[in-house]
Amino acid sequence: MRAKFSAALIAVATAPPKRFAGGGYWEAMHGEMGGWYEMRIDGPGRRHHRLFCLIDMEAEGWRQPLLTVVAGLAKPFRTTFTDRDYKNVRELGEEYRSRNPRSLLER
Repeated sequence: MRAKFSAALIAVATAPPKRFAGGGYWEAMHGEMGGWYEMRIDGPGRRHHRLFCLIDMEAEGWRQPLLTVVAGLAKPFRTTFTDRDYKNVRELGEEYRSRNPRSLLER
């Protein structure tokens, strides 16, 4: 799972900002999650793994946008995340954006 996510994140990060055509792995979110992106990888046991990402254009000290992974969740096949799950992700995003310079873990 880690290798698949890493490869997909690198492909998105090296594409021009907001232009990656994801092939089903990378999707812009809508509604209350507008401005967020979801990376989708299916794992063993038909479990859906998701990374919730932001493209940060305002991070202090960076000349180019940052692809920021804010949260990850998994769910069983053919289920949905709850409104509370999405609210928690948005709260983490608000906390991330509340500081500039950002708290970053670089790889």
